[in-house]
Amino acid sequence: MAIASLEFDYIRGLVLARSALVLEPGKEYLVESRLEPLALQEGFPSVWHLIERLRASSFGPLHRKVVEAMATSETMFFRDVRPFEVLRTIVLPELLKKRERERILNVWCSACSSGQEPYSVAMLVREHFPAVLGWKLRIIASDISSEVLARARQGSYSQLEVNRGLPAPLLLKYFAKKDDRWQLKEEVRRMVEFLEINLVESWPAMPAMDVIFMRNVLIYVGVDMKKAVLTKVRRLLKPDGVLLLGGSESTIYLDESFEPFPAGRPALFRLRA
Repeated sequence: MAIASLEFDYIRGLVLARSALVLEPGKEYLVESRLEPLALQEGFPSVWHLIERLRASSFGPLHRKVVEAMATSETMFFRDVRPFEVLRTIVLPELLKKRERERILNVWCSACSSGQEPYSVAMLVREHFPAVLGWKLRIIASDISSEVLARARQGSYSQLEVNRGLPAPLLLKYFAKKDDRWQLKEEVRRMVEFLEINLVESWPAMPAMDVIFMRNVLIYVGVDMKKAVLTKVRRLLKPDGVLLLGGSESTIYLDESFEPFPAGRPALFRLRA
């Protein structure tokens, strides 16, 4: 049974309230494609029956699974390449020079999905800044979905996943083939700590951040929530730290406390002096 407008509106409201994700009209197909596997997994004959159960009960584990399914994001190793090049050639060299005395560096990947982004950061550090491995380095990765985080912690990826963005030399150096999957070596996995965080709810205590990845998150939420999230980012980011957003995202007209870094470069921002 195809999802009707009333059911779609219910899911839109649930997801908006619990994750601030905005589902635009016409996205019924997305709801069906994301929730159909969950419905079958939970023993429902259709998405319609799943939604009927949700509507008949107060918020609980099943509602949470639905929100997580709708909030699952696309990811890949070294996604878009350019942000990681800027991290390697501009951001980290400047920050490491400033942090040379204290030897502390904190990085947060705030919507890590199945872990490719934070593991990309970890491999980049190992390849280009090995001295930092002797520092107090924290790479914190978070996501709204506990199920996705469990996958990320395992560091096990399919052939298709490692084919997407991961250079062959890094695959051979940092992964071991196990049956039909590639297992990331422990030396890289132990560099990343994973936390379950819903960006639109309260955040746990975290150290002041030198680098925050929040890529392709703000495009899915409304203006008020964009402003609220950026306010919390501003409080967490060190005065000379850097915020990396997605290629189509910006802080302009949302929070004037930020400015592009370096000047004119899209998707990278720091706090105004």
